[in-house]
Amino acid sequence: MRLAAAFLMVAGLALAGTSRAAEVVFPPGSRIGLVPPVDMHVSQRFAGFETHGPGAVITAVEMPPQAFDELSAGLTADNLKKQGLSVRSRETFKVAAGEALLLEGDQAGTPAVRKWLLVVKESTMTAFVIGQELAHGEGDTSRGMREALKTVAIREPRALDEQVSALPFRLGDMGGFRAVRVMSGNSILLTDGPDDVIREVEQPMMVVAHAVGGPPRDQRDALARAALRSNNTLRDVVLERAQGFRQRGSDWHEIVAKATDVASGRPVIVTQVLRFAPDHYIRVLGMARIESRDEILSRFRAVADAIEPK
Repeated sequence: MRLAAAFLMVAGLALAGTSRAAEVVFPPGSRIGLVPPVDMHVSQRFAGFETHGPGAVITAVEMPPQAFDELSAGLTADNLKKQGLSVRSRETFKVAAGEALLLEGDQAGTPAVRKWLLVVKESTMTAFVIGQELAHGEGDTSRGMREALKTVAIREPRALDEQVSALPFRLGDMGGFRAVRVMSGNSILLTDGPDDVIREVEQPMMVVAHAVGGPPRDQRDALARAALRSNNTLRDVVLERAQGFRQRGSDWHEIVAKATDVASGRPVIVTQVLRFAPDHYIRVLGMARIESRDEILSRFRAVADAIEPK
């Protein structure tokens, strides 16, 4: 159920697709594709599709195979109502990839938004696809979105280099870190060490993520603080500094903090850097054992400073 609640927050834009194109299209680096409505194109900002103007988006998230059962059980009308989504219909069917569950509903708020949640079970992954569009009533628009989502397909895993090149930002100075995996087409995990699975903060790690939108300038400090404190892998967070600044023509915000890693109970040093643009921002989060503080903070900052949006 926690997975269901978390991933309902993945998409927040509006959409407006109608009829379909001719063949399955895969966003660069993504294993999840579909036949998009004719007025939608592959997004350059996230793993999915969008219209040229405000109106419609389809986002796709790759999850572990076992996530299908938890999501399916958690996507009930009562649970979704707590998220502000009133369910209109729920159906199960088969697609080429495997078993699928599709829900359609109305998201509370202004403007009104129609939303579709599609979960697809495949042997190596679970695909979670979210369609949204500004509510225009019944008819061809809703049918077109449902038809597009029912064409979902899953292809073989992409090479890591291909996934990295498809990210909506470029990595420059890696500071001795290496890429481990790309997540959701808009974020990447980096580490320094031999292991890809990091336990008890035995290796320093960084996550670089791209987010659509962003708050007004006077709310950015609050966003940065809230984003760091919402990290459920940390507790006892104590800020050492939090400051905004201008660099290379952009607004930035940096936090350095001490905290405790929940899983291991070890003290850690944490840094978060946000780089803002008019329609998006990039978040860089780094964490390492406290004893490596002096050496690791400069490396974290070097990686953050060298990242450029595409």
